[in-house]
Amino acid sequence: MGAIVVKLGSSVVADDAGAVREDVLARVCDELVALHGAGREVVVVTSGAIAVGMRGLDLSLRPRAMDELQAASAVGQGKLYQVYDALLSARGVRTAQVLLTFFDMSARSHYLNARGTLRRLLAWRVVPVINENDTTTTDEISFGDNDFLAAQVAILLGADLLVLLTSTDGVYTADPREDPDARLVDVVEDMQLLEDLDIGHRTTALGSGGMRSQVVAAEMATAAGIPAVVANGLVAGVLPAAVAGQPVGTRFPAQAGRYSSFKLWLKYAKPGRGRVVVDDGAAHALREGGTSLLPVGIVGVEGEFDVGDAVEVAHAGGAVGKGISNYSAEDLRRVAGLQSGRVRELLPTAPPEAVHRDYFVLA
Repeated sequence: MGAIVVKLGSSVVADDAGAVREDVLARVCDELVALHGAGREVVVVTSGAIAVGMRGLDLSLRPRAMDELQAASAVGQGKLYQVYDALLSARGVRTAQVLLTFFDMSARSHYLNARGTLRRLLAWRVVPVINENDTTTTDEISFGDNDFLAAQVAILLGADLLVLLTSTDGVYTADPREDPDARLVDVVEDMQLLEDLDIGHRTTALGSGGMRSQVVAAEMATAAGIPAVVANGLVAGVLPAAVAGQPVGTRFPAQAGRYSSFKLWLKYAKPGRGRVVVDDGAAHALREGGTSLLPVGIVGVEGEFDVGDAVEVAHAGGAVGKGISNYSAEDLRRVAGLQSGRVRELLPTAPPEAVHRDYFVLA
C-alpha cells in the first residue's frame, strides 16, 4: 500500500485568534495513528505556523510584508511541530519535522533528494510532519496555504490518496457564506465543469489559500493518477471515511490520462523564466501532434533565460504549454524563424529542437 498524504489547513489547525485547536489535532492524530497502526504510510502536511506565530506575537491581522511573514513563521514553526510531536509520540508514533521550500520542488536534484528522505522516513515507520519553510521562502503564496505543497508531496511519493482537510464540507457551487443556494459538489469527474463555478481565492483571516488552491491541488494529484478528497477536518471521522472511500466531502477521482511525474513537476513546480511565442503551425503541431518545437516555428522570444530553464510557450490564441529550453534566450532570438540548416550554420553545436517533446507539457 502506498502513502496517504493528509494536509491540514490553517483554519483546521488554529482558530480565528491563532490559538492551536488542540482538541481537533488530538482527534486527527488519533485517526492518523489508527491508519498507521493498520500498516498505512502516513504523511502530514500542515499549515498554521504563521497563525501560531501571530498568536505568540499578539498580531491580530496576517502580516503582508515578507519579513513580517517570515518572522511570524519563525516564531510559530517550532511551537506547531511540538504539538504534533507531543500528540503523536504520546500515541507511540515517531515523527520528523520536514521543512520544504518551492525551490526544493522546482530544482530537480532537490526534488529527488526530498523524495529519498521522505521514503526513508516512511520505511522507518516515522510520520513526516511537513510544512513550507516560510522563514526562507521568497514567495508568500508559493504553495497556496500548502495545498500545492501537499499535492507535490503526494506526486513525488506516488501516494494512494491526497486528503485536503479544510473548515468547510468540501467544494461548493458558490460561496455558501454568501449564497444560500450553494450546494456541495460530491464528485468532480471533469475539472472543466468547475470553471464556471464561483470558486474564489477567499480564505480565513489566518490562511493564505482558499478553495481555488485546493481544487488546483486536487487537479495536480489526479493528473498523476492519485485520487483526492477535500473535506471538513473539524468533523470527527471524516479522515478515516475519506480513506475508506466513503461519500464524504468532495471526491476527485484519478484521471485516466495521467502525466509522468517529470511532466507534472514541470507543469506545476518548475517556474517559467521566459516566454516563447510560436506561429499557427507550431501551435497546432504541439497541441495535436505531440511534436517537438523547432526554431522555425518561433516568432518571438520574451524575457531572459538560459539553457535548461523552463519557458512558457504561447500563441496568439493563448497558452500552449511549458517546456525546458535547449537554447538561451539570446541564442534563440538569433535563430527564431530559421530553417534547421540555417540554424546549424549559425550555431553548429546547438540541438535541432528548441524544446524537445519529452520535456514539454501542454497547458
